[in-house]
Amino acid sequence: MRNVTFLAEKCLKTPVSDLIVGMFIESLDRKNQLVSITNSGLIKSQADINTLIKHGVKYVWVDLTRSTFTPAISQPVQCVPVIEEMSLRSFVRKQWMSRDMAQVKAGELLSESKRLIQKVLFETFEGKAIEIAPFENLADNMINMMCQDLDALSCMSALRNKDAYLLEHSVNVAFLLLTFGRFLKLEQSILKELVIGGILHDIGKIKVDINVLNKPGKLTNVEFEHIKSHQNHAIDILSSIKGLSQVSKDVCLMHHEKLDGKGYPLGLSGDEISLYGRMSCIVDIFDALTASRSYKEAMSPAAAFKILLSLTPFHLDKTLIYDFIRCVGIYPVGSLVELSNGLVGIVWTANKSDVLHPIVKCFYSVINRQYVNVRMVDLSKSELYIERGIVSTCLNIDPTPFY
Repeated sequence: MRNVTFLAEKCLKTPVSDLIVGMFIESLDRKNQLVSITNSGLIKSQADINTLIKHGVKYVWVDLTRSTFTPAISQPVQCVPVIEEMSLRSFVRKQWMSRDMAQVKAGELLSESKRLIQKVLFETFEGKAIEIAPFENLADNMINMMCQDLDALSCMSALRNKDAYLLEHSVNVAFLLLTFGRFLKLEQSILKELVIGGILHDIGKIKVDINVLNKPGKLTNVEFEHIKSHQNHAIDILSSIKGLSQVSKDVCLMHHEKLDGKGYPLGLSGDEISLYGRMSCIVDIFDALTASRSYKEAMSPAAAFKILLSLTPFHLDKTLIYDFIRCVGIYPVGSLVELSNGLVGIVWTANKSDVLHPIVKCFYSVINRQYVNVRMVDLSKSELYIERGIVSTCLNIDPTPFY
């Protein structure tokens, strides 16, 4: 028998009816007793799931860190960069950008995004009208950058400063919505509107008391109601923005709604919450969980996925969560991992055909407890493997210089 506490920390108890191809089964669960199985491993086909059902298995323990959720199930739409004002020669030159150059470009774009958000927050506080044009230009630039080097943009968006949470959270939600929308094969015009919505999704927080917003302890009922009021403020602010699409409004105004109708600000339920609203609910929670705050440490992506799945079906859309996991991967580009030999590194380049074997930029040794010479390890050509996803604070290291 396996230890239940161990599995609860490492795996997710899952109904067999919810299994999908690509999940890794660690153990069976029969009448709350764990049964080790000789052929533990990946669900390779629907036939594997049918076999479990046939043998009366109701629940299994799924190891998310070893699940692949192969992207072959849903390939992203071909990206078409926005090049109306770009010469063909310039466009071609940009396509051949080196990874180092792409990292710099991505960093500049994200900094520009944060500056724009900061400017708009200040102007909103001053009661000035928000112009949509700068956000449209920023969305075009983000789409272009994604087309040129998605991995570079992913890496740079993973760099976080807990003292700039609101700005970085808005940018990251926009970026995650962009990548998620592309994975779901949404039209490019919709992708642009998702980005704009993501950037503006927390605009109402400019009207919230900053001391309550950043309070490290548990909120009182009065304080929580005050925090919730940011969505009512958002309704007023967004109504004054000329040219803001319904898609962008859904992203902004639905990311705190719940499928069971117990969310806010409008208490929408079921089909009243659009696809874009459901996407924003997932992305907003995921980014909040994986970010460090002044009062909490960041969570690994795998741990965040477990929490997202625990919020179904009353809060989040389960099918969309599985799509999101497939989209970003168990080990997202830009996240930190520990390899089987004790080296720690950044997931640098995704392996589209085998998500468990990316290229990792290693810079630290857990065994020696010291930084090491940077080494690129292509796990598809190595006997090494990912032992676990980690966060930098658990090792008291700073990965920033290595991005």
